[in-house]
Amino acid sequence: MFESAEIGHVIDKETYDNEVPALREALLEAQYELHQQKRSAVIVLINGIEGAGKGETVKLLNEWMDPRLIEVRTFDTQTDEELAHPPAWRYWRQLPAKGRMGVFFGNWYSQMLQGRVHGQFKNAVLDQAINGAERLEKLLCNEGAVILKFWFHLSKKQMKARLKALKDDPLHSWRISPLDWQQSETYDKVVHFGERMIRRTSRDFAPWNIVEGVDPYYRSLTVGKILLEGLQAAINTPKVKPHSITVPPLPDPIDGKSLLDCLDMTHRLDKDDYEEQLITEQARLSGLMRDKRMRRHALVAVFEGNDAAGKGGSIRRVAAALDPRQYSIVPIAAPSEDERAQPYLWRFWRQIPARGKFTIFDRSWYGRVLVERIEGFCAQQDWLRAYGEINDFEEQLHNAGVIVVKFWLAIDKDTQLERFQARETIPFKRFKITEEDWRNREKWDEYRAAVCDMVDRTSTEVSPWTLVEANDKRWARVKVLRTLNDALQAAFEKRDRHDKKHKK
Repeated sequence: MFESAEIGHVIDKETYDNEVPALREALLEAQYELHQQKRSAVIVLINGIEGAGKGETVKLLNEWMDPRLIEVRTFDTQTDEELAHPPAWRYWRQLPAKGRMGVFFGNWYSQMLQGRVHGQFKNAVLDQAINGAERLEKLLCNEGAVILKFWFHLSKKQMKARLKALKDDPLHSWRISPLDWQQSETYDKVVHFGERMIRRTSRDFAPWNIVEGVDPYYRSLTVGKILLEGLQAAINTPKVKPHSITVPPLPDPIDGKSLLDCLDMTHRLDKDDYEEQLITEQARLSGLMRDKRMRRHALVAVFEGNDAAGKGGSIRRVAAALDPRQYSIVPIAAPSEDERAQPYLWRFWRQIPARGKFTIFDRSWYGRVLVERIEGFCAQQDWLRAYGEINDFEEQLHNAGVIVVKFWLAIDKDTQLERFQARETIPFKRFKITEEDWRNREKWDEYRAAVCDMVDRTSTEVSPWTLVEANDKRWARVKVLRTLNDALQAAFEKRDRHDKKHKK
């Protein structure tokens, strides 16, 4: 795989000087056109052998292009804040917006490669990380990003010759870093596992480019021309074309019976029972959130449901049990311009709580398969693809110790009409009812079918849905609190069993 990058590619200075002006002009024109269109983001991943010219090349690109539209990110040792979140969180929040270019050093490939080279984990874990990287890149590409992956290469002989030359040069010996010396000892492992990584992640939507790094003229022109092709591809692609649709729409049940039809909407609690159970579950939640075992977890509660189903009331009863410093409530409305410039999951990625904290989402990422699906705000291939992307996202949260609890608050059509009419007649509740609520009600059956699809596709072992019978608000509030408590208790007990097993 690396043979052609070890044959000694060289370009003379005259050829280099003749080609650079036209290349620079074309890169600038493409960069400004990309920024003007604001249709695609360009993500450049920098990897390879130490001393192969990674930093010098990126520095040169900043000179050739407008650095104001380039975001160079370096991911070194994880900070305490990053360690308190899922591993991918540090990359999620640093993605460039559409129209801009991001250059990532120390990216997800660097992390998995160094971990394997230094024996922190085996091939099975490396392959899991590789699969995760591929899924993330496919998601980004489907959202309009252009991903350019560079491996800067030196042969073992070339690397040792470079180190010797720098060591003997008193003016440039400072350029040798401890990482250079370290990699000179682990070169064979870096190449071996790097080849495994490249082989499994070089795909049509995000291929690898292997560049020989010995000659700076050859290296610079090669990278510049590849980058230009990537920018032009981002500019000239009229519309993002998803690579495949792996999830067909679910057919309507032959007998006409749906999951929501199986809910017992007659559940009720009288006032006394409600107040007793509410206080009991609130006290239980308060205690669990203060439990020392919570330091190893975060809690995410997702509230979806029919309009007027009582999501706000349930959220208030949950919040009433806690110190305001322990939780945050994130209401989700139509995305802002900044949010539209990113993948649809981006605004949720950024809101994932740190360990010990609790985030409540009033509406969520499920808008892609509900409102956006029904109202035509995204194409069919987008919301069909979203099921798999959401499951992958929630599994990453689960693996990072985040407890995800998802609620669908269900009411029947007659109950919704009663609540709509009550809101219109009560002055301090009028703000709760809008024309959009009435329009959504006209699509009751469509939303009902979408909800059933959603639950069937995304109610998983690691992140199941809880369907809440909400015709009676008291019953719904208590069920929400009890479900949260049970989820926390189950996670704590599972962690205890795990710790006990590994102490033996």
